Amino acid sequence: MNDWDDLRYFLSVARSGTLSGAAADLGVNHSTVSRRINAYEKQHDVRLFERLPGGYEMTQAAENIYQYALEIEERTGKVERELFGRDTRLQGRLCITAYHGIADLLLPHLHRFRDAYPDIDLELFITTEVRDLAAREADIAVRGTPHPPEHLVGKKIADAEVGIYTSAKYQARGLQRHEVVLWRDELQLPEWVVKHFPDARVALRVDDVVAMRVAVREGLGMARLPCWVGDTAPNLLRMNVQLSPGSWGWWILVHADLRSTARVRAGRDFLIDVLSGYKGLLEGRHSTYL
Repeated sequence: MNDWDDLRYFLSVARSGTLSGAAADLGVNHSTVSRRINAYEKQHDVRLFERLPGGYEMTQAAENIYQYALEIEERTGKVERELFGRDTRLQGRLCITAYHGIADLLLPHLHRFRDAYPDIDLELFITTEVRDLAAREADIAVRGTPHPPEHLVGKKIADAEVGIYTSAKYQARGLQRHEVVLWRDELQLPEWVVKHFPDARVALRVDDVVAMRVAVREGLGMARLPCWVGDTAPNLLRMNVQLSPGSWGWWILVHADLRSTARVRAGRDFLIDVLSGYKGLLEGRHSTYL
């Protein structure tokens, strides 16, 4: 067990505050995280975390080393990116991270990439979380964002257009008062509901775009969905509601240190080619209004 490996476990628990959160971040089970933290504490004869009912809380000893551990993480990441950035081989691991529904657009085309680059070990990380490209949690990100971080470089593919969607099942209910499906973290009614449907009540809150699409399809309520999700669902109908213009766009991003890595460049160019073909869909220009 090397020191940096130990510190990775320490930092992950410190950030997440739970064994399960650290385990998900590190790609191991929670018992492995517990065992590694216990061994690290025993090795140095120090208690780094208070085990509380709500999770793990750093002790003063942990607070004292936390910043040093972050600095080591940054230096280690720079070394790894420097080495990987000089790799001219079209082989080895390549991890792409993308938002959930984007997989529906990518997967029908990935066989072409596999045929062109059979020696590249391709991974597709589908998640709602933002993976850290600086820490090599992924090599390429397909990300919706208004402004990419300064340490990332890439290309904007399209504006990220959204619309208000309903369904025939919902319309058939003939409700006197509208019902809406919101995101789980929307504790207050969002602007589009207040402005256009002020008397609406919340039917359901979800944390996944696929769940939201299905909820609308099954008539639970109206929802604000990305156009590339709503317009590709045959049972959804886009309402003629004018929304405030957004500033978000869809980007293909890589870390600046990796822009010359052969397999990263190949993956980036492939993703730009594929997703550029969906520009009209992503920007809502294929919508049919109710």
